[in-house]
Amino acid sequence: MTRQEPGEGHTIHRDGVFDASAAEDVARCLASAAPDAQVRVDLTHVREFHDFGVAVLARALAACPARVSVRGLRQHHRRLLRYLGVTGTPDDGANAPA
Repeated sequence: MTRQEPGEGHTIHRDGVFDASAAEDVARCLASAAPDAQVRVDLTHVREFHDFGVAVLARALAACPARVSVRGLRQHHRRLLRYLGVTGTPDDGANAPA
């Protein structure tokens, strides 16, 4: 699920269903990130998002000391993150429409 890429920091990949369990796995990885780390969460291969999983992700992003970018969220889920108070997590363009 996680790998170190040269010059890019850590990447956390998820696929399939992004539910609360999957989000908790990502949250554990984010919680262990060093404050000076750069972490990318790649959700481009997730086929189904559960809103509660996105809420767990929002909590983890808000608490993470590292710089985090999230890739692959649909517009609805990016909006949900904003509603939950998460701002400043750049998405590098791999978005599907809502």
